[in-house]
Amino acid sequence: MDSKLRAGVIGGTGMVGQRFITLLENHPWFRVTAIGASERSAGLPYEKAVEGRWKLDIPIPESVRNITVMNAADIKKIADEVDLVFCAVDMKKEEIRELEENYARAEIPVISNNSAHRSTEDVPMIIPEVNPQHTAIIEKQRKRLGTKRGFIAVKSNCSLQSYVPPVHALMQFGPEKVLAATYQAISGAGKVFSEWPEIVDNVIPYIGGEEEKSEKEPLKIWGTIEGNVIKPASGPAISAQCYRVPVSDGHMAAVYVTFRKKPSKDEIIACWKEFRGKPQELKLPSAPAQFITYFEEPDRPQTKLDRDIENGMGIAVGRLREDTLFDYKFTCLSHNTIRGAAGGAILTAELLKAEGWL
Repeated sequence: MDSKLRAGVIGGTGMVGQRFITLLENHPWFRVTAIGASERSAGLPYEKAVEGRWKLDIPIPESVRNITVMNAADIKKIADEVDLVFCAVDMKKEEIRELEENYARAEIPVISNNSAHRSTEDVPMIIPEVNPQHTAIIEKQRKRLGTKRGFIAVKSNCSLQSYVPPVHALMQFGPEKVLAATYQAISGAGKVFSEWPEIVDNVIPYIGGEEEKSEKEPLKIWGTIEGNVIKPASGPAISAQCYRVPVSDGHMAAVYVTFRKKPSKDEIIACWKEFRGKPQELKLPSAPAQFITYFEEPDRPQTKLDRDIENGMGIAVGRLREDTLFDYKFTCLSHNTIRGAAGGAILTAELLKAEGWL
């Protein structure tokens, strides 16, 4: 008998939904048994629903080609087919918030890639290597929702994955100020080059809402559970600028940090190389063996060369040097649709299962 948990992918026809579907193929703990999408796609075999819209450079998994897509709003029908859902829908924020709560109230755990519940005070926003302790808030959230099994957990903004873990690994030195300029791939907007000709030979210095997320979300991740809520940390102070660049996949960040107790360069590199989180301790299926990899070469990391490090689940860092205004500056890179989106959410689900929440 198959002991894998039955997983639904809500928003399965979009780019992140497609990435969920491919990453869940042959997963040791989860198998896709339901796909939800818009009413337009409902009733079609998945292969037909994404015909002409498949955006990845790998084929549709055979195991899902003939799954009939369901209306994402038909919660009762989908709930009968799944033990949990991954959510990556393209809807208005208030509609997403309501949809995810309705799934949770139907006793279905929701692991979401969406931003709708990131600011909800009893919803954990998890980078598994950074704040696994925040899963404890689920007990409080269930009381509010009136559920026994259902809850919502979210992953953070995709660009945060590149620079929050390297800064987190240096927390013992008391980072006080962080400046991050992110250079974000077009897949972060759900696009490929054929759909977005105006991005070719161009940089767009604005991504709606991205800078606010980049400055606020890390403070929730570094926050503490107090009573029934997660209280954001008071620091470090973060300033961010976010640019869309003509790259298919991979978010890069130029990071500047000032510390309360300035470490040496060797101490920083040692912290990065030695850092291990709970996913590594638990040997979770999607966990990278080496979470943060430091490159000594002066021209690394490079997006094309290094975004797939550790199957897209690792963080690449390089160009560490002292700065004239801050203590240090360095460059970070992460794969935005794997570590930053679907892969990060799947790793979160693995953590939740290992801890008994699923």
